[in-house]
Amino acid sequence: MPTKKSTPDFILILVTFTLLAVGLIMVYSASAIWAEYKFDDSFFFAKRQMLFAAAGIMAMFFIMNIDYWTWRTWAKAIVIICFVLLVLVLIPGVGNVRNGSRSWIGVGAFSIQPSEFMKLAMIAFLAKYLSERQKLITSFRKGLLPSLGLAFLAFGMIMLQPDLGTGTVMIGTCVVMIFISGAKISHFAVLGLIGLGGFAGLVLSAPYRMKRITSFLDPWEDPLGSGFQIIQSLYAIGPGGLFGLGLGESRQKFFYLPEPQTDFIFAILAEELGFIGGSFVLLLFSLLLWRGIRIALGAPDLYGSFLAVGIIAMVAIQVMINIGVVTGLMPVTGITLPFLSYGGSSLTLMLMAIGVLLNISRHARY
Repeated sequence: MPTKKSTPDFILILVTFTLLAVGLIMVYSASAIWAEYKFDDSFFFAKRQMLFAAAGIMAMFFIMNIDYWTWRTWAKAIVIICFVLLVLVLIPGVGNVRNGSRSWIGVGAFSIQPSEFMKLAMIAFLAKYLSERQKLITSFRKGLLPSLGLAFLAFGMIMLQPDLGTGTVMIGTCVVMIFISGAKISHFAVLGLIGLGGFAGLVLSAPYRMKRITSFLDPWEDPLGSGFQIIQSLYAIGPGGLFGLGLGESRQKFFYLPEPQTDFIFAILAEELGFIGGSFVLLLFSLLLWRGIRIALGAPDLYGSFLAVGIIAMVAIQVMINIGVVTGLMPVTGITLPFLSYGGSSLTLMLMAIGVLLNISRHARY
C-alpha cells in the first residue's frame, strides 16, 4: 500500500471549485425564467443544484481522505450493487420515466440515476482487472474480451432504459483504459468494425435515434421537430459573439431552447458570455485534464494509474460529446456537461470522482 502525502493537488481543487461556481451561476441564469413559470420560484433549480453541490463537495473531501486502494478491495461489490440498481430502475413503479427513459429511482424529494454511478464503478473494477492482468491484455481471448465483456453487459442494461449517451461515455472510458493498458490495435480494429455495426443497428432500431442523425446532417429538414434543439442552440451561440450579450441576458432561455439548464447549458453560457466565456470554460477543463494526466503518470502503482486514467477519460469524453452536440458537430444525445449542467446524480458522481483523483494525487510522485 503506497505512502500517503500530506497535501492533495491544489490546482485540481481550485479548477474544480471554479467550474462548480461557474456552473451554479449558469444554472440559475439559464433556468430562472423556466423555473418562475413552472414552479413560481426562479431559484427552484439553482437551490437544488446548490444542495447537490454541497452534498458532492462533502463526498469529495470525504473520499479524498480514503485510500484509493479501498476501491480496489470493494470494486467487485460496488459493481454488483450498481448492477442491482440497473435492474431495479427497469421495474415499473420503482424506476421513474423522464423524457422517454426509465433511468431514475426516486429517493424522497430527489432521484438518483444508477447508470451515472455505474460509470465510476466500472472504472474502479476495470482498473483492478487491468492492473492484475496486464500481461494478458495482448491476448484477445484471455485479456481483451473478458475486460470488455462486463462493460458491454452494463451497456446493454443501460440501453434497456434506454440511455445511449451514458452508455457511450461508459464504453468509451473503458476502451481508453484498455488501450492505455497495452491492448493490440488490431484487436481494437476488429471490435471497432463490430461496434460500428452494432451502433448502426441501435440507431436503425429506434426511429427517434434515426431522426437525430438526419437532423444532425440537416436540422432544417425538420426545424420544429428533431432539428429544433440544435437550431435553437446555434441561435444562442451565434449572437454571443466575442463578449456575449451579458450575464442573464440570454434570449434563447425564454422558452426557445428546451430546459436550457441541462444538456444545452453551454449554449446559454456562450450566448451570455461569448467566445471569451466559452474559451475560459474550455481552458478550465483543459487544466483539469492536465492535472489528471500528471496524477496518472505519477501514481505509485498500476491500479492508481488506471484509476486516474479512467476518471480523466470519463470527464474528457463527456465534455467532448456535450460540446460537440451543442455546437452541431455531433448528433443530439442526452449528455450533461460536467460540473455545469443541472443534475444531482451527474454532479455528485463527478465530485466523487474528483475526490478519488485527489486521493491518488496524495500518493503521486510529480
